[in-house]
Amino acid sequence: MNLKESIIKIREAKWFSNLTTSIIIIYSSILGLKTVVELDNNYLLLFYVLDYFITIYFLIEILIKMSAEKNLKDFFKDRWNVFDFIIVVVTLIPLENTTMAAVARLFRIFRVLRLITSRPELKRIIDMLIGAIPSIIDIVLLMFIIFYIYAILGNFLFASTPSGLWKDFLVAMLTLFQILTFEGWTDIMYEAMKIHPWAWIYFVSFVIIAGFVFFNLFVAVIIGEMQKLKDKDERGNEDEKLDLILKELTELRTEVKELKLIKKS
Repeated sequence: MNLKESIIKIREAKWFSNLTTSIIIIYSSILGLKTVVELDNNYLLLFYVLDYFITIYFLIEILIKMSAEKNLKDFFKDRWNVFDFIIVVVTLIPLENTTMAAVARLFRIFRVLRLITSRPELKRIIDMLIGAIPSIIDIVLLMFIIFYIYAILGNFLFASTPSGLWKDFLVAMLTLFQILTFEGWTDIMYEAMKIHPWAWIYFVSFVIIAGFVFFNLFVAVIIGEMQKLKDKDERGNEDEKLDLILKELTELRTEVKELKLIKKS
């Protein structure tokens, strides 16, 4: 096994992915602990040593991934590799002892995002969400139209309420968002019913449309994207099997031709 094959084997190894995940989780835990507990000088020194160790590890990891590619351009064709590369390069910028030390500390937090790229399952979820963005935008646009109509109606009908939750269009939009979260929406409804006893129709219809219908639309879009990814993987597996069968058939035909030539000779 040559050096290239060894590097590829390391990149594809499960232990390598698990090691990266473990390091990121430990580092994330320490970052969170640092905000809760005041660390003395010894622990701060340990934290900085760990920070340098993780920086070096991420650098080695990205170099392994780059070296495992047949062509360096292939590495940058994958957007997840570009994402990893940017995070590693940014964290290598020496800002700790400058006026931009706060920015350097912020860059450390971004390392936690490497957890996404270290787990193929998380990358699939992100890819699914990215694929669902166009449909989600359409749903959000339709939802805004519903909010707009109900905000205008709410301002027209309930502007005189003592709480002032419907005094203008923008406040009414915020009130509707509060209703959508189901936080104290019944109190808002009962206040409006003191002015218009039939106001419950307005609130119940909004909760049904915005709270239940649109929520289920979001779920349906995400499930649809999950199904698309599953179908794509199944097609990919079928293509691999077909390629393997064709390769075996080609090898078999070559062997048959060779046997025929042997018999003729």
